Amino acid sequence: MTAADEDAVVFPMKSLIKHIIGTHRALILNEASQIHGFMRLLMKQVNTDEKWTKDEKAELKRHLKHLSMYIPVLIIFCLPFGMLLIPILAETLDRRSSRRPH
Repeated sequence: MTAADEDAVVFPMKSLIKHIIGTHRALILNEASQIHGFMRLLMKQVNTDEKWTKDEKAELKRHLKHLSMYIPVLIIFCLPFGMLLIPILAETLDRRSSRRPH
């Protein structure tokens, strides 16, 4: 599979996930704001370009499992390899109009 073939598969999937999350964005933000520190942890990579530690990933997954009880579309992030999609969730839920310069 060439890089162009991979892009053809990845980008539609990314846009589909962003669309699904975007339709439930207000509800997700409302529920996520009830969990202390979740949004700060979720946005860590976006804000600081630092990777999540193993413990932080486990905490994110635990919070997402809890949130998926109220918002079933979030269950995709709890599936195997769902952590690879977390940056898409963070990007979609980011409230800023543009990224911070680094």
